Amino acid sequence: MPDIGFAVPGITGQVVPDRTLSRSSKPKVRTATFGDGYEQRIADGLNSIEETYSLTFNNRTKAEADDIIAFFDSNKGVSSFSFTYPDSNSGTNDSAGNPVTTIKVVCDTYNLRYINDDFYGVNASFRRVYEP
Repeated sequence: MPDIGFAVPGITGQVVPDRTLSRSSKPKVRTATFGDGYEQRIADGLNSIEETYSLTFNNRTKAEADDIIAFFDSNKGVSSFSFTYPDSNSGTNDSAGNPVTTIKVVCDTYNLRYINDDFYGVNASFRRVYEP
């Protein structure tokens, strides 16, 4: 089973985000509004919940931060990749026995931060995509 994180060329093993990972969800809804405030709503599509994940990668060496940024640059927000995150309801475990879920994502926004000495941070926003 996959371990938490995602694979980046040039880095051995998975790139694991800090434990501050957060998920935001926004349902896609079609709404028809009628007179007197009457309204009908329906889910827009089969995968009608938009999910975004905010991740941080703090205290990384310059080389590791550069590899992460280069990976995001090479995907250009277009090519998806597999991302595995902790999920106690998944029924799937990683190699350490922790419950996880693997999804396809694209990285829409990211930035590199200097922390100190040779330590850097990367912030990234992943958006879940549905494709084979």
